[in-house]
Amino acid sequence: TDVNEYRMNAAKEFGADAVIHAQEDVPARLREVNDGRLVDLVIICTGDLPAFTQALQSVDPGGTVLFFAPTDPGVELPVPVNEFWRNGITLLPSYGAAPLDCLQAIELIRAGRVPVRKMITHRLGLEETALGFKLVAQAKECIKVVIEPHKPR
Repeated sequence: TDVNEYRMNAAKEFGADAVIHAQEDVPARLREVNDGRLVDLVIICTGDLPAFTQALQSVDPGGTVLFFAPTDPGVELPVPVNEFWRNGITLLPSYGAAPLDCLQAIELIRAGRVPVRKMITHRLGLEETALGFKLVAQAKECIKVVIEPHKPR
């Protein structure tokens, strides 16, 4: 899911089975495209509070919600504890990566299963770092920005 059309189109190009606009009824759309089921794993890659709520509504019983991005400091997440207990849902935070994770990621990239080069939409020199942050914050036609310290102007 996303709200950015550019990123949604990129997800389709990268091979996503389904791309759903985050402002739609995501659980209902998931059931439409997934034979009446929700999903086994939801990975939250934004600190946006509505995304957390949406994730909790989108995971099937026995599934996992992986929090890959934090919220802003002071933001509290309402957690329906009884639903987690009754449905056997796992909440899993992610902070950092183990060496094996990095090796597996490198192997996926090496095998061509992750189109990293296509994901990099901007390459900027060190002096353009502020622009890089601005591009990411605006997220219009930007997926990943790489700062190359020795890139000539």
